[in-house]
Amino acid sequence: MQEKLELDIITTAESFTNNFSDKGNFDFSIESLSKVDDILEELHDFEIDESTLDSIASMFGCYIFEVARRNYGGNYYWIQDREQPVLVTGEPKFSISILAFDKVRSRVLNGKEDDISFYFEGYINAVKKGKESGYCATIV
Repeated sequence: MQEKLELDIITTAESFTNNFSDKGNFDFSIESLSKVDDILEELHDFEIDESTLDSIASMFGCYIFEVARRNYGGNYYWIQDREQPVLVTGEPKFSISILAFDKVRSRVLNGKEDDISFYFEGYINAVKKGKESGYCATIV
């Protein structure tokens, strides 16, 4: 199950890079997240139905997950009651979790106040703190 989840996330993230190649170079770098945020800002201006929002959250969320995993490591788990994956970085020495699907949904619905780059910076800082002190957190 966990291997299939990881493969599904990787495949979706790579599809994202192909689908949005006209919007920039999505190379799984931390810097590429500013381009993700730009696209989500454009989407914020539209009225989007729930089904489309779910698709956006999945595709963009998978890309954000893969940026995190490829740069900081971690494992994917499925959270049944939230019906979405979580990436957990640092186990067993520390545990920093992100719920990228929720963040993408919030970014589309709320606008700039849920900036992806700021969110990811919080994740990076938590990972650094975790390496130093065994810190555990979920970044929301």
